[in-house]
Amino acid sequence: MTSADPRLDPVQAGLSTPLPARALDEGVTQAIAPVVPGLGRCLHAMPFGPVRIDPDDTRSGYEFRLWAPSAPRVDLVFQPASGGRLELPCERGDGGWWHVKVPQARAGDRYGFAVDTEHGMLDVPDPASRYNPDGVHQPSQVLDPRSFDWGDDIAWHGRPWTEAVVYELHVGTFTAEGTYAAAERRLDHLAALGITAIELMPLGSAPGRRGWGYDVVLPYAPQPAYGHPNDLKAFIKAAHQRGLMVLLDVVYNHFGPDGNYLHAYAREFFNPAHQTPWGDAINFDAKHAATVRNFYIHNALYWLCEYRFDGLRIDAAHAMADASSDHFLTELSRRAREATRGRQVHLVLENNRNEARHLGQPGQPGRFEAQWNDDFHQAAHVLLTGETHGYYRDFAEQPLQQLVRCLAEGFAFQGEPSLHDGGPRGEPSRDLPASCYVNFLQNHDQTGNRAFGERLTALSAHAPLKALACIQLLAPGIPMLFMGEEFGTTAPFHYFCDFQGELARAVRDGRRREHAQGSEGEGQPPVPDPNDPTVFGASTIDWDELRAAPHRDWLAFYTQALAVRAHMVAPRLGLIRPQAISHRFFGPHTFEVSWPTDGAGTLVLRAHLHDGPSDVLPRVEGALLFGVGEDNGLPAGALGSWSVRVHLVEDPLP
Repeated sequence: MTSADPRLDPVQAGLSTPLPARALDEGVTQAIAPVVPGLGRCLHAMPFGPVRIDPDDTRSGYEFRLWAPSAPRVDLVFQPASGGRLELPCERGDGGWWHVKVPQARAGDRYGFAVDTEHGMLDVPDPASRYNPDGVHQPSQVLDPRSFDWGDDIAWHGRPWTEAVVYELHVGTFTAEGTYAAAERRLDHLAALGITAIELMPLGSAPGRRGWGYDVVLPYAPQPAYGHPNDLKAFIKAAHQRGLMVLLDVVYNHFGPDGNYLHAYAREFFNPAHQTPWGDAINFDAKHAATVRNFYIHNALYWLCEYRFDGLRIDAAHAMADASSDHFLTELSRRAREATRGRQVHLVLENNRNEARHLGQPGQPGRFEAQWNDDFHQAAHVLLTGETHGYYRDFAEQPLQQLVRCLAEGFAFQGEPSLHDGGPRGEPSRDLPASCYVNFLQNHDQTGNRAFGERLTALSAHAPLKALACIQLLAPGIPMLFMGEEFGTTAPFHYFCDFQGELARAVRDGRRREHAQGSEGEGQPPVPDPNDPTVFGASTIDWDELRAAPHRDWLAFYTQALAVRAHMVAPRLGLIRPQAISHRFFGPHTFEVSWPTDGAGTLVLRAHLHDGPSDVLPRVEGALLFGVGEDNGLPAGALGSWSVRVHLVEDPLP
């Protein structure tokens, strides 16, 4: 191929032989690159994706690498920003790595790889692409991470986990524009509400422009529909300026069904010995696992260091099969702690197995700060709605007792048999810090996986929902809100995606089969088609609702409760003595939980979760911090319908 651009001539381009092959398959990590202002001491030269040949010379070009152990041949497909295309042969290195250096390559150039497969040559993007502006099937783009000016953000070192109030949001539906820039304009609202940590749903590139993010196939490349990667960095920088941490949900347990080419040239990325709902498991423990583990370890470091995220939430850790002696999760935590020393970085799990072994003190190497507490949600949901299908079966008989166990001991299931799972579930959690549990009433999963995406405001009466929200916000566990929850938005949150052809039909029909019982019976509308753009649009938050009184009232309640948490609960969270926590019941619907601290008094929460008043309860010798529910006209010490009271009992004088 010829072109007027001299960079398309291999001789004129100065094409040279690759750097010596790296022993990444044996788990050797790249050397730490020089400190760059704004990126901090943990900036690293990733073993995946293009890297500058000379880190200190912006004109030195880039080396391109691809791990393709199954391929007999790999070419770099190089497309300079000025136009044209050149296929440059890569040289095979050790451990399945292919390399080529292009001294004339610059940020902004496009590239991909032509890989020899059993079905012929196949053009693929870089699986570690920093940006794929035209979608997951198109060429990747070279980015220079040093091009963004972090300015005084280098002074931001995070906030303690004990101060966390998490707000989960989906960038595409958080605002009508669906961009990082539009979300940035809502940061003042979140700061005034009392949020301290924003958790973004996954941002890795997935097919189409609409999706939850869990169908990611390019986990290093921020979804282009939301804006340029520098727009994401600007969002994080703006959040930090308001004292807000930003966490990212990451998917390390599977790839989406469209756009993942690894099976064609890197079958070793998967381990058929372990099966998951998505097919062969990610290879964390068989031959070649070191390279695969490094792919995800460096992805975590990439987000924490290059984007200065304050933490990660690991999606569906229970689906990450690993029989090795050093579990991937343990290694991930250890490596992340080491790379981000000097910053307060927080790691959170989703793990429906309730494996308490992975949890510990904030910042503890090898452990995670917290886990999403599904048990708290399930028990609360049954109390609010009476629903007992699916995983709610496990909470059908004693939801209040299980909710109280969550408040006092962390998990409701700590090894007890689960009807839904068909065997024992969980590990003892009583001795863990109270900050190890992220408690929520709504999130993307529990709302979006309903047939019609209803919010709790559509499923529960006002008084019960406010009572459970009060418990969630003022009990010591870390509270998490789902976007719009703070003002009782009426917008549903549907499952939506942007697949094409047969895959789109299969997803639509599968979802309708899944929800057929009770959802599409007589008089019920059909379950929405996730690929329909109007389903995505219906899930978008309507901020104009804040002009109406009911929504302003909800916002005032959440703001007041979170102010009390910030001043009275959060400062005591790290002082709670887990072994001293106690609880008691006053009849079938009324309970009390006490959280003694080291030298800062005892937090006491009382609740009556039923219609009608409670019996008269023993007096609490402490100051009332906050409460919901009316007790006018009741005997002293009795609680009204769906009432909650939170007290602080001071330590006795010595």
